[in-house]
Amino acid sequence: MIWQFLVNGLITGMIYGLVALGFAIVYNTTRIFHIAYAAVYMVAGYFLLYFFRTVGLPLYLGVLLAIAGTIAVGLATEVLVYSPLVRRNSSSNVIMVSSIGAMIIIINVVAMLFGNETKILNPGISGTISFGTLLVTHTQLFQFFSALIIFVLFFLFLKYSQFGIKTRAYRDDPVLSEVMGTNTLRLKRTLFMLSSFFAAVASCLIAYDVGMNPYVGMPILLNAVVALIIGGVGRFEAPVLGGLIIGILQSFVVYFASARWQDAVTFSLLIIFLLLRPQGILGEKTRTV
Repeated sequence: MIWQFLVNGLITGMIYGLVALGFAIVYNTTRIFHIAYAAVYMVAGYFLLYFFRTVGLPLYLGVLLAIAGTIAVGLATEVLVYSPLVRRNSSSNVIMVSSIGAMIIIINVVAMLFGNETKILNPGISGTISFGTLLVTHTQLFQFFSALIIFVLFFLFLKYSQFGIKTRAYRDDPVLSEVMGTNTLRLKRTLFMLSSFFAAVASCLIAYDVGMNPYVGMPILLNAVVALIIGGVGRFEAPVLGGLIIGILQSFVVYFASARWQDAVTFSLLIIFLLLRPQGILGEKTRTV
């Protein structure tokens, strides 16, 4: 039985890793604490609901349009909220509060249009595949391999493409990156779009499996932030590792105790890392002058 929970936790961790990686793409490069990312994640499920259920488009086309719509929302938060504040040299606290405001506005607009109740995209029961005593649903398999393929492609792209080189340079030194001729504004907006892509994919995978409501974004954002911190801020592969650890840990908490203890154990782990290894598993100690 414990192996079943391990597999379930691994699959959940892959989704956490997707969301955490999307958040890390923005935070590691711009140092903007993108709280509105919770709303960006949430709207993807509702875009899918509209195109798939209301309009009646095929699922694959609904997913593509949902991803496109989510990318547009993520870009809009950068253009309309963050860029004006950065131009005015606003403090990080002002930017974070503004991000919270943007999140609240988006959530309330969605709640006004679609209601507060949970929406179910797939009312049927997913088929299962047996691996000995293990049972994995078709949806879980699709979630796992979709996330795995995206991770592999992204890290290859990050390592070998010109965009990846510019992204890593911008992460390490934004000023020097601009001096060397990089259009940092365009790069930053591209990174916001890429971040929204990861949120949209994760949201669609979860929404099709268990449904969604306007308030699903904040809980998964908190898990994503914890994943980034325990993995190591500054490293793009770190949030994936952190997401896997949290997913497996939460699954074991359900097995040994109760689902009600998941958040308590997750944030206990965060406190332990902040006290004993604040740089995270893959992070490196830095010396401030």
